[in-house]
Amino acid sequence: MKYIKKKGKYLLLLLFLAISYNSYFIFLIPQTNLQILIYIDVVLVVCVLMVISMDAYTFYKKERKKQELLSSEEIISSEMDEYENIDIAYHDGRVYQQLLDEQIEMNHNLEDYIAKWCHEVKLPLSALMMMNEKNTSELKDQYKEQLEKINLYLNNALVGCKVQSNLYDIQIKKLRLRDCIHTAIKNSRYFLIKNHFDIKIENADEEVYSDSEWLTYILDQLISNAIKYASDEPEIHIWCEKQQECVRLYFEDNGEGICDTDMPRIFERGYTGSNHHNGRYKSTGMGLYMVKLMIDKLGHEIDVKSEFHHYTRFCITFKSNAKFFNL
Repeated sequence: MKYIKKKGKYLLLLLFLAISYNSYFIFLIPQTNLQILIYIDVVLVVCVLMVISMDAYTFYKKERKKQELLSSEEIISSEMDEYENIDIAYHDGRVYQQLLDEQIEMNHNLEDYIAKWCHEVKLPLSALMMMNEKNTSELKDQYKEQLEKINLYLNNALVGCKVQSNLYDIQIKKLRLRDCIHTAIKNSRYFLIKNHFDIKIENADEEVYSDSEWLTYILDQLISNAIKYASDEPEIHIWCEKQQECVRLYFEDNGEGICDTDMPRIFERGYTGSNHHNGRYKSTGMGLYMVKLMIDKLGHEIDVKSEFHHYTRFCITFKSNAKFFNL
């Protein structure tokens, strides 16, 4: 029956042609030899039945193969390119969705594991930092520097796990920019003091709508870059400008700057650029990528201007969301 439904219109066309052919000779041509006509009809019917039988055999053979593949749990479209059947698309769609769900579950488990591991490691790390305070050896400062780096990297990893997750842990609320700035400076205070940074903060009392944890992480990355690219007399200048529909936060350092050739790609994942931090640091190319990722998810904007060997200035634009929050 499935074959008849599939080929029904072609079979009806053949039947119509046969009836038309016989009607032509019977009714329009006088003295037609019916025996010859019947003989020709029989021959044609036999030939047509043979062709239909072969075609039906091939059709049902393919159907059986299709049903076997549809019952499998693998992608089958590549093996059945000759078919035009919606069942194949549905099957592959289900398989792809299952694979995607499994991968998402694996990613969530990995993120949870990394976050848990970071929290657990911070406990012995804090103990080591306290123990190092009582250390009287000449290596005390070197130990402290490495411990501070580990602590900073762990904090970055914890926030990074949240950003990469599909379930964004975003808490948008009104916050004062000065609070986030001070928290970020506190997170890197050891390295800022060690490198004798001169920090200037002006007009930072503006309030914006954002996530304080994510915004602090963004500032952490900008400060980290300023430390890596620090000049002999390093400075960081942070200030705000309030306009009618937005607030702009400027972050400027007087470090090595960014080459013009690197500027279009600094937010790309894994891009390290041509500057190698005078050989003191090994860049991963993930810091500014994560910054741009967070900025986009928060609905803010970020721009950068730089002059090589002179300065780098980042500008974060916070649009006014008071109407959105009915505030």
